[in-house]
Amino acid sequence: MSLFSILFIIMVILSAITHLWLSIRQVKHVTEHRSQTPEDFAEKISLEEHQKAADYTIAKEKLGNIELIIGTTLLFIWTLGGGLELLDQYVRGYELSPLFSGVLFILLMGFISSIIDIPMGLYNTFVLEEKFGFNRTTFKVWSVDFIKQTTLGLVIGIPLIMVILWLMESAGPYWWVYAWAVWMGFGFLMMWAYPAFIAPLFNKFSELEDESLKNRIEQLMTRCGFLSKGILVMDGSKRSSHGNAYFTGLGNNKQIVFYDNLLESLDEEEVEAVLAHELGHFKKKHIVKRLVSMTFITFAGFAVLGWIMQQQWFYEGLGMSTPSIYAALVLFSIASGAFTFFLSPISAMMSRKHEFEADEYAAQQADANKLIDALVKLYKENANTLTPDPLHSAYYDSHPPAPVRIAHLKQHA
Repeated sequence: MSLFSILFIIMVILSAITHLWLSIRQVKHVTEHRSQTPEDFAEKISLEEHQKAADYTIAKEKLGNIELIIGTTLLFIWTLGGGLELLDQYVRGYELSPLFSGVLFILLMGFISSIIDIPMGLYNTFVLEEKFGFNRTTFKVWSVDFIKQTTLGLVIGIPLIMVILWLMESAGPYWWVYAWAVWMGFGFLMMWAYPAFIAPLFNKFSELEDESLKNRIEQLMTRCGFLSKGILVMDGSKRSSHGNAYFTGLGNNKQIVFYDNLLESLDEEEVEAVLAHELGHFKKKHIVKRLVSMTFITFAGFAVLGWIMQQQWFYEGLGMSTPSIYAALVLFSIASGAFTFFLSPISAMMSRKHEFEADEYAAQQADANKLIDALVKLYKENANTLTPDPLHSAYYDSHPPAPVRIAHLKQHA
């Protein structure tokens, strides 16, 4: 066993142990605070609703731990266990060109992985989400979604894989620069194409018909200097009772999308406050900052791949005897998570900072107390725990814990 194999094993085990330790802390902390609703929320969230959120959080953590154990086991089987080596030998038996061998190799691995993931996906939707009253999808809808997602993955993914592999093989020592440019271009293309062509394949979108709410939203956007192509309502309740709202599109083609169940649960002022928060992300340039940071991170990732694919120890250390461009791409994709896991808190911290800033902006453009009311309703309806473990939250959460966020908003009310 090579030094890199040992390092890989150590990093995978360390990340898994850290994940499990944080999860155990989360379950323990939520359980200890299950018997009483936090004082700041006692008037709006009943003990029964608080306990439902606690039980839902604990159930998700336990399911996540099972998925972690399965995923870690499969990672070792794919790599040091010889799974990818066996698959590579099978593909090489067809004596295809490196390009088509790579496409076949990646497609077969993706197919096997998706089949393995199906039982956990079904359990999450039809057992866990069903148990807590969130699931509204049927097996038929789930199956149709799966077929659509698979078809889209093939239609969109195969050409992208072929371009990346062709660049890796033919574009010289700086192929990774060109591949990075293609990858980023593809990302921006999807930001434009998703709302126009992909999202409508899964959900129905209609113009907001409530004229009073529409006028309030348009006045808010005018105050904020925000241009939007439209205000849409999505039938999110078709699959889940979880509510949400988001922006989609680029430039002047941005659209506001509300889940129908979100509009049903919030009054006009609360919807305005929630939208003001989302507008805050744009006014504070959080979207641009995230795109820039992702651009640099992706550039660094391709640079590392460009170097490491030339190292024989990289392939042998992860269980493959024969170097190839497609083996390098796959090995880097599945192994890099173990080495970047401990950077997660940095991303989470920056995201929470942006959430605070967006809340402050919303408090200037709308009623901060209405945003508080809206958040409390969303915490209740989505069964978000009000008592997360502080360390678990600091490591993973992209949004501040409920008590911290509400207290921050009250300072600006």
